[in-house]
Formats: sequence, structure tokens, C-alpha cells
Amino acid sequence: MNDWRIYRGVGQPHDGVRRLPEPPPWRDFTRAQDGAPTGSQDPSGARRLGVRRRRAENYAPRPAEVDAVNAALYLRRPLLVTGNPGTGKSTLAYAVAHELQLGRVLRWPIVSRTTLQDGLYRYDAIGRLQDVQLERARGAGGNGSERGAGNGAAAGSAADGRADGDGRADGDGADGADRDPGIGAYIRLGPLGTALLPSELPRVLLIDELDKSDLDLPNDLLNTLEEGEFAIPELERVADRQPVVEVLSHDSGRVAVHGGRIACTNFPLIVLTSNGERDFPAPLLRRCVQLELEPPGEEQLTAMVEAHLGEEGVAAGQDLIGRFLDREPGEVMAADQLLNALFLTQHTPHAERLTRERIADLLMQRLDRSR
Repeated sequence: MNDWRIYRGVGQPHDGVRRLPEPPPWRDFTRAQDGAPTGSQDPSGARRLGVRRRRAENYAPRPAEVDAVNAALYLRRPLLVTGNPGTGKSTLAYAVAHELQLGRVLRWPIVSRTTLQDGLYRYDAIGRLQDVQLERARGAGGNGSERGAGNGAAAGSAADGRADGDGRADGDGADGADRDPGIGAYIRLGPLGTALLPSELPRVLLIDELDKSDLDLPNDLLNTLEEGEFAIPELERVADRQPVVEVLSHDSGRVAVHGGRIACTNFPLIVLTSNGERDFPAPLLRRCVQLELEPPGEEQLTAMVEAHLGEEGVAAGQDLIGRFLDREPGEVMAADQLLNALFLTQHTPHAERLTRERIADLLMQRLDRSR
């Protein structure tokens, strides 16, 4: 067919979507990342990792970016990266993790409602209470009404034991102990909490778009970033009875927490990104290595296009590359907009030139225009 369109807007059902071509390399969700976490039950997460890894492989940092990353590594300080959307702030974290073989990047996306607690850990107290009540109901039902109020009271007492500080029944018997998972089953570390776990090598943590947070979060982060440790009060309260508790990490693995506290042995490489929509307090800036990313230049942009689309893509897209580079000073446009336009215009060989130009205009709209 000479018509490149899949959806034609004619209102008649058809199976044209079956001839949809392969996706752009940076949007291919079918290939999993090599070295995905062992035993991972999240194939979609592994596919997302694969996409990010391919972006990292094709990332070409400037010397200033390389220097800033090394300064953060040597000084064990967070790296605060600012710049316009699409300049590669997030990709930098994945590029470092890929080159230094530091494993999966822990990502903490920030929104206006994000709190420090979200990054450290979450305790599902309601879920734990519901499970205790369910066990209590099962115990009461198992005793049977003919066994009398005394046995029912004993069952309630055992359930109360399971609800006690360490989450295990005292004297409830082997069956009750096997049923009760303990308090650790209801605690899950967040990305920041997982990054601060003791480890042989530093983890990479991406705190994405910190400027989207409320006013308190940057200040709330200060102590944790400075000390590299934090407490879990729910576990500190039971430390005399359970000095070691297994909890879930952000990676969905089980990790041991000693004495209710987590302290890093290797400070993670923490990359905080910002689109520059707000200023940060001086105490946070003092604790960070600061890096401002400029929009990609011709050499960097050409290398990126060639990495994704090959030399043919560069040759065929010279007009759009030039258009991207010649935009007005201060006009904000992301490099992935250019990649999208190059890919689609080069994969619509049967479309008229006017249609291809319209596609380019659709995909390469400035991001800072007023509404």
C-alpha cells in the first residue's frame, strides 16, 4: 500500500495495525536488559531497563559532565544536574551506571506530594492489622463454638501476641509462627532507603525532577544526604527482641536490617535533576556538586542521531538537524523531539513531501511556548 497511515479516520474497523513497522530503537520495549535482577518477576520492568540501557550506551557526555560525575564520585556528594527538558539529565545517571557496572539505577520520580518518607521506606500498618484480624478470625473459627468461651479467649490472646512488637505470637505454637510473616513483611524500602543499604559498590540513585517537590523536601533531604543513614522506628522498637529483621527493598529483594537502622558503607551516586523551575536552599546546594547541562551541539547531536538511526539517518535528516540547531535563542526543544521527527519522516517513504513537513512541524514544537 502507498498510504503510510495506520489509522485513517474512516470509521470502518480494519486490521491495519498488524502492518505497524518496528518501533524506534529508543522505544523498543520487547528486549530485556542484560543482567536484569536475578529472579525478577517483572518482565515489563526489565524491558524498560533495556530501553534505558540503550539510551545510556548512546550517550555522549561533554568533558564538563565527565568532570562533574568524577567529582561527585570522589567526594561522595550528590550531583545536582539542571537544564532544559531533553538535555540528557536523567540519561546521565544511566550512562554512569552502565559504564561503571553499578547495576540497576534506582529511580525516585518527584511530584508535588512526595515526602522524604516515600524515598526512605513505607510501613503498611493497615495491612498488618488486617492480617492479624484475619488470623484471629481463623483461630476463633477453628476452635469451634462448642469449645466454649475459654478457648475463644485463648485464640484472641494468641492473635494479640502476633500483633505484638516483633509481629510473632509468643507461645502460639509452630503453626501460628509459620503463618505469621513478622513485621518485616510489611516494610518496604524506598529508592533512597535501598540506595543507602550497605554494599560493596555504590548504587546509582536518580532523584528525578526535584524542582517539582513542595518547599519542604529539599530541606528534609539534608540530614540523610549528609549522614548517609536513617532509622526505621518500627524496627528500633523491637530491636531488643529482633535485632535483625528482613524487609523488602525497592528492588523487590529481601534485605536484613540490623538494630532498626540502615547506614551505607559506600555512599551512592545520587543524581538529582531539575528543570530549573525553582531555586534550591543554600544548604542543599552546599552539599551537592552542581552541573548545568547545555542543549546538545552539532557534534553531540550528530553522534546521537547516528547512534540511533545510523549514518543514513544523519544524511537523510540534515534539514531537520539544521532546523533544530538554528532555532531561536532561548527556544526550548528536546533532542528526542528531533529523533522522533527524523524516524517518522524517514519511515514514511510513500507520504507526500507536504505531509512529511507537516509531521515534522507536529513533532518539533517548542516546549516553552505560552498557552
